[in-house]
Amino acid sequence: MAPVAARRGHGEDSVYFDASKNRWVGATSLGVSADGQRRIRHKVCGRTKAEVRDKLKALRQELDAGLKISATYTVKSCIQDWLASGLTARQADTIENYTRMADHAIAKLGAVRLKNLTARQVQSALAELAPSLSTRSLRLVHQILERSIRHAQACDLAGRNVASLVAAPDGRAGRPSKSLTLDQAAAVLEAAQAAPLNAYVTLSLLSGLRTEELRSLHWAEVDLDAGTLAVYRSVRASGDTKTPKSRRVLKLPAKAVTALVTHKARQSAARLKAGELWQDHGLVFTTAVGTPLDAHNVRRSFRAITKAAGVGADWTPRELRHTFVSLLSANDVSLEEIARLVGHSGTAVTERVYRHEIRPALAHGAEVMDSLFDAS
Repeated sequence: MAPVAARRGHGEDSVYFDASKNRWVGATSLGVSADGQRRIRHKVCGRTKAEVRDKLKALRQELDAGLKISATYTVKSCIQDWLASGLTARQADTIENYTRMADHAIAKLGAVRLKNLTARQVQSALAELAPSLSTRSLRLVHQILERSIRHAQACDLAGRNVASLVAAPDGRAGRPSKSLTLDQAAAVLEAAQAAPLNAYVTLSLLSGLRTEELRSLHWAEVDLDAGTLAVYRSVRASGDTKTPKSRRVLKLPAKAVTALVTHKARQSAARLKAGELWQDHGLVFTTAVGTPLDAHNVRRSFRAITKAAGVGADWTPRELRHTFVSLLSANDVSLEEIARLVGHSGTAVTERVYRHEIRPALAHGAEVMDSLFDAS
């Protein structure tokens, strides 16, 4: 007598062949709807019975973990959800930057269903972007993917975070930072005198202040009589300085004090001209109506100054800080002292990133050897 197949128990998953689809189908019961009128079932399909059983097993694991992973939830939807609700504490320009960089991730992986996304796909997408993006931008794209999936995990929409399993490769080499020579720096200061950005350029070049520190500088932190300036804040989202050691009080060079005195008089005249349109934020550097300066406007105005100085238009405001470090180093100021002046927590970044060799080639060794051995 042929064995009789065991009857499927109540609540067990069912697996059957659907001839109309030419596929095996698996169904699992999720109970009934809240009104008790409809049975809730979740189905999966596959070419073989074994494939369907594996899918049902994975589905059960998701359900047991409390996950609500949708089969149609894509990487694009995941990223867009994070951009919409995961950046509430960020500034507008930061959100804009994240949104722009997220487009790269969406272009490569947006159509992929999040539940099917693999670490290999993430690694492949980053590798494809590497020739066109800088290392910093590539790492930001990777962070966006990782944080978006983490946000989905918090909403029970994702299991594991496959983006955290890979590392971003190096991108294309960016333009290295550079430093003005002493003659070039003098030319820039001369060209800036008639520009509204004069005091900004002078302070950055002669005191090594970060551009983010200058844009958030308040008159209450400047003592023109004592010739000092206190750095307590920046334009970062938190309003705090980059590191605790970035908080510092600096003695200003006489030229910087003079530039600030002139700038304050110009700002007073601008306030009178603006009248009721003036918005008083107490800032040292503002627009014509008292609002904070935008980083893009600063860069554009600064390039006009460097072009007028005859050193070219391919300079950025942060390279004034590089110049400050390099000029001090070239005049035998210790690395430790320079690090304190620019607000670095140690000397490593000061030396590796900011100090550029602007002195003539070191000739002393060659001169000694020439004296020891006949150059002829």
